[in-house]
Amino acid sequence: MAQSFGQTEINWDKLDKTKFYVVGAGLFTGVTVALYPVSVVKTRLQVATKNAVERNVFSVAKGLLKTDGIPGLYRGFGTVITGAIPARIIFLSTLETTKVATFRMLEPFRLSETTQAAIANGVAGMTSSLFAQSVFVPIDVVSQKLMVQGYSGHAQYSGGLDVARKVLRTDGIRGLYRGFGLSVLTYSPSSAVWWASYGSSQRFIWRFLDHGAKYDEGAPSVQKIMLVQATGGIIAGATSSCITTPFDTIKTRLQVMGHENRSSIKQVVKDLINEDGWKGFYRGFGPRFFSMSAWGTSMILTYEYLSKNSSSLITFSLCVCAVVHLFLCLLSVCVLWFCASKHWNKCSTKT
Repeated sequence: MAQSFGQTEINWDKLDKTKFYVVGAGLFTGVTVALYPVSVVKTRLQVATKNAVERNVFSVAKGLLKTDGIPGLYRGFGTVITGAIPARIIFLSTLETTKVATFRMLEPFRLSETTQAAIANGVAGMTSSLFAQSVFVPIDVVSQKLMVQGYSGHAQYSGGLDVARKVLRTDGIRGLYRGFGLSVLTYSPSSAVWWASYGSSQRFIWRFLDHGAKYDEGAPSVQKIMLVQATGGIIAGATSSCITTPFDTIKTRLQVMGHENRSSIKQVVKDLINEDGWKGFYRGFGPRFFSMSAWGTSMILTYEYLSKNSSSLITFSLCVCAVVHLFLCLLSVCVLWFCASKHWNKCSTKT
């Protein structure tokens, strides 16, 4: 089992940094393109008022397609993609260096492999998220305002620069970091839980698949690697979404509020409870769970590909897996569009 997992563990010291940053930027951009519509739908669901007509995934997607077509599902995409590359570089660099350092610090304690993986991955995920928030939060503020513009009473903008200019004029630089504390409370625990769940579940699954064997003979099969990584990503996405979605909902509402409608965290919590009860904190849970699971699994497959020698069979196979997963993400967007269109046509026929 230890050897099996060693075949898929990343060694930062042996990582090809040029390939990691250059090729990785392109692959992660592709994943972002595929999953961005899910983030737009999730954000709109989280900020919808009690009287909003569009209160579910299909109605939100239908409304966007009706008014703006496919481009409506990519509102704010330019802003996100501009900031995503440096933010991901910061995140992944910090993640790996911290994880390696934490593993070394834990060696004297003689903890079980699963416990070590959970702690090391959790600490690395939280630390890397803290560093990345300095870039992520301003991008979030601008992109989310673009995502919800004209929806449920929110202001209209001509683009990302227009949003940034108006925020700076009314609130100064602090306006671009609105919700920073909640972002840290959302993404740091989310990242910690995701990576801890992924690291520990992956080792648990390896042990289960190996039927308790201490060592595997030879490298694990590509199918086994795919199964372990995909399952670990789904488990991590489900665990992280359940724990952190309430924070994400509050954070999103605070970040999209205009200067004249500014509210405190306490008021946002009260509004959510008054509108939907406690389930209001889990608005957009479905899209967020899908996005976190799909993004995380895609990132892991790409991540593993970038960490291996380009001449190996595992590298080629993992690259193919990443492309296949990206195709599945694109397919899911098409399915969402088809379902929304079908629902739209059905409503039109009834009226």
